[in-house]
Amino acid sequence: MKTSTKIIIALVLILGLPAIGLATNAIWFAHRTEQVVKQEVDPQVLLNKYMWLKEAMSSLDAKKATIDADQTNIDAMLASYKGVPRNQWAEMDAVQYNQWQTEQNGVKQSYNNLASDYNAKMAEVNWAFTNVGQLPHGQSQTLPREYRNYITQ
Repeated sequence: MKTSTKIIIALVLILGLPAIGLATNAIWFAHRTEQVVKQEVDPQVLLNKYMWLKEAMSSLDAKKATIDADQTNIDAMLASYKGVPRNQWAEMDAVQYNQWQTEQNGVKQSYNNLASDYNAKMAEVNWAFTNVGQLPHGQSQTLPREYRNYITQ
């Protein structure tokens, strides 16, 4: 075999093997990307995301109703003792008032934690479930196109 033929074969091997490696990596990357996309738009995955958001929205509404009910009780207690210093309230009423405030603060914290999760997940799905044409199969109710506000007071 001639020296020039050996040099050409060596160059083909030296330059060809990295090119084959690059091509293999590109094919693997494209295949992996396709798998991830299929997983993310799989109907069951979309339905699970939709159901989580729907359940979280319902839980947030229930927590908000509990907070409002506690506030109604607190306001009624304050109105019944208007002008009376707290140290002169009936002991049972003072204990109940403190209990309502404690419970309300706990529900507010729980609400804010769930609102944080809801807002993050709603951002991840890019509003897909707020558009009627993009609902998971069998679902007819769109989710609100807004984030949940945090309770700060």
